[in-house]
Amino acid sequence: MSGKDKLKKFKENETFDCLIQPTTEDVLGKDYYIKGKWNEYIFKNNNPVVVELGCGKGEYTIALALKYPDKNFIGVDIKGARLWKGAKFAYENKLQNVAFLRTRIEFIESVFDKNEISEIWITFADPQIKKAKRRLTHPLFLNRYKNFLKETGVVHLKTDSQLLHEYTLALARENDLTIIEHNNDIYGSGRADEILSIKTHYESQFLAKGMPITYLSFIINNKKQLKEPDWSQGDLR
Repeated sequence: MSGKDKLKKFKENETFDCLIQPTTEDVLGKDYYIKGKWNEYIFKNNNPVVVELGCGKGEYTIALALKYPDKNFIGVDIKGARLWKGAKFAYENKLQNVAFLRTRIEFIESVFDKNEISEIWITFADPQIKKAKRRLTHPLFLNRYKNFLKETGVVHLKTDSQLLHEYTLALARENDLTIIEHNNDIYGSGRADEILSIKTHYESQFLAKGMPITYLSFIINNKKQLKEPDWSQGDLR
């Protein structure tokens, strides 16, 4: 993508009322004005709010919103050029239960309040092979999520990375989290239903290469500070 294309998308992003773009100054060490008020300010209803972290182009966020009109969906990513596609679709199709948020996930507690979020989806996140602390399922992040996720809120992890899947599964077991389901190959096992079979651009590429897609869902029902699992990635990549 050329620099001109990016600038054009950034400019158009400013016209989408479904795309929220706080500055770093807005969220660094303080609460953003919308925290605790997503239903009131954005969605104008009291329906459950579901978040997709690292949503990229917003394909999963959009597909879930179309499937569940009785829920609200927020796609979060830091890349404005990627968010443009999902935000443009939501804007042009007048989807009232979709919003996008451009911010770093490190600042997530500045934008969501206690018990504000019902579910979290993490789809095809970077497994951060050499930097465990940057994985979106590392305790540093999970400890943040539980501050705004409802007590019964489910975290869904869908990934092509066996490393990220096995690491997160080990972490859930280490911290006595409630594991709802784990599957090492949702298509090979026939588990991929109409929700899990939603395919993003990247997922289609992984499947074309014959890579199995995994799924894990769990509840962060441990009120203590979560800790790293006693786990080695071995030959997983």
